[in-house]
Amino acid sequence: MKITFLGNFGVDFSSESHHVKSLESLGHEVIKLQERNTTSELIFEVASRSDLFVWVHTHGWNTPGVLTMRELLKLLKSRNIPTLTYHLDLWFGIQRQKEMETEDYWNIQHFFTADKNMANWLNKNTPVKGHYLAAGVFDQECYLNQNVNQNKDVVFVGSRGYHPEWQWRPQLVDWLRETYGQRFFHYGGDGIKVVRGHELNMIYAESKVVIGDTLCLNFDYPNYLSDRIFETTGRGGFIIHPYIKGIEDFFEIGKEIVTFKFGDFKDLKSKIDYYVENKKEREEIRRAGSERTKRDHTYLQRWAKILEVINGVPKNN
Repeated sequence: MKITFLGNFGVDFSSESHHVKSLESLGHEVIKLQERNTTSELIFEVASRSDLFVWVHTHGWNTPGVLTMRELLKLLKSRNIPTLTYHLDLWFGIQRQKEMETEDYWNIQHFFTADKNMANWLNKNTPVKGHYLAAGVFDQECYLNQNVNQNKDVVFVGSRGYHPEWQWRPQLVDWLRETYGQRFFHYGGDGIKVVRGHELNMIYAESKVVIGDTLCLNFDYPNYLSDRIFETTGRGGFIIHPYIKGIEDFFEIGKEIVTFKFGDFKDLKSKIDYYVENKKEREEIRRAGSERTKRDHTYLQRWAKILEVINGVPKNN
């Protein structure tokens, strides 16, 4: 299959870069076009000669050109070329939800989203076909580093500052620092430093416990997980993640991951302290979580599923 892919390829670690490499590993030819730097006319010229057009839109970026993206998507549909996106971010309940009323992005044919509520809403209220598909991890980064000195008791990877609607994140990072002091390590834009690639796998290998987080409005928003849980387990980290309804569809709790009650620092502390001290049980869960993710939750599996869905849908739909 020949695929035209519009997205952010300015850095090798972007999800779009991982998606393209996954598609190529599945045997497909992918033409990469950099969003914001490619005109809509050129996008249409290339995509009209392809079997599929994929667009992963970066918040706040615009595509130059006389032809609007809404018009481009309509033209591709008239030529029986399927259009789709696979977007990992949450939209409902935060500021960017307003964009759904005006953004051309919402004229795409197939919207694969990590938010089950949004997929259902799209199917009920719009012509867009919504598909629930969780995030994942790049398969080439799924490996365990063996025989590494675990000299970091508690680790959090990610920015302290996040969406303004999600004040739990800074509370969590501050609490971890106040509670564990020099035993706590925070990596991210406002932490020790940003880590990518093999270095991140090494951080997870050196960590006894990694704390997870996902934007979960009111602590009860179901069936949405960021890529954090898949990244951590796939790269070899032992994760304690807040419980979210639906998480059990992806991991066996207590055997592949450990969960705590969202917002409950007492519960979180008891889990952290227990697993820091219990290496044998911790390592069994770490290994099982890594194996589960590598088997079921890489972008190879996700894109195979996407193409299975698309190829099973008549092109004129």
